[in-house]
Amino acid sequence: MAIFLTKESKVLVQGMTGGEGMKHTRRMLAAGTDVVGGVNPRKAGQAVDFDDRAVPVFGSVREGMAATGADVSVVFVPPAFAKAAVVEAAEAGIGLAVVITEGIPVHDSVAFHAHAAKRGTRVVGPNCPGLITPGQSNAGIIPADITKPGRVGLVSKSGTLTYQLMYELRDIGFSTCVGIGGDPVVGTTHIDCLAAFQDDPDTELIVLIGEIGGDAEERAAAYIRDHVTKPVVGYIAGFTAPEGKTMGHAGAIVSGSSGTAQAKKKALEAVGVRVGGTPTETARLVLTQLETERDVTHS
Repeated sequence: MAIFLTKESKVLVQGMTGGEGMKHTRRMLAAGTDVVGGVNPRKAGQAVDFDDRAVPVFGSVREGMAATGADVSVVFVPPAFAKAAVVEAAEAGIGLAVVITEGIPVHDSVAFHAHAAKRGTRVVGPNCPGLITPGQSNAGIIPADITKPGRVGLVSKSGTLTYQLMYELRDIGFSTCVGIGGDPVVGTTHIDCLAAFQDDPDTELIVLIGEIGGDAEERAAAYIRDHVTKPVVGYIAGFTAPEGKTMGHAGAIVSGSSGTAQAKKKALEAVGVRVGGTPTETARLVLTQLETERDVTHS
């Protein structure tokens, strides 16, 4: 089992014929992803050779879906064209749109998120690394060779910390890792992932990575208190950030005491989440928690 992405997922890549699209399509294919087509109106009818596989290029998402049964789109288009790309995917009825592009104007993100919500399309991102279900499928830019399938679910604002936790816990493995992005407006949230992992029978423990700014982690804490019975381990990026500065992602804006790493840590710990002070300590907490859970199960 997994959340949002499985070996059955059929993936279109919007922007596949560009430099980044080509590079990461090759990596997705190598990870076992069923990439069934690319989308570029100017190159419709062509095909791109990726080692031993020729991937067709379609003129639109709708055309690609009709020909292949695709249910996921990964968006690698420049910021100026991202809104149109996501709207096109939603209009075509795609189930999941993974928006890797960074630097998208906030008003564009607001517009395409609203459009996707009306059409029933889940958006992951923008400005995110995507998501991976190890051993099954990889939609985005997450390295596929740094972990293995397992029973830990991971949701993270930070791409780099996604990779670090995946590597630190590589001997344990993951059900699905979701990089939701750190922009002020994102589609899929911590809460969406918590709900999905709670319902996934093969996820035993959830890792939640947040960062300073906003109140997403505080809202996630409230959701955990009311709805999550599985153990959750957390980490908040930005404990050493200087007060009064805007740091890192566009969403990392701290107002007074609200949005600080300490405030988020306090909110999570108040609902039973163990929060690490560093990524490495967080990984150790995961291992300790898993050992505890298994001891309880076998006692």
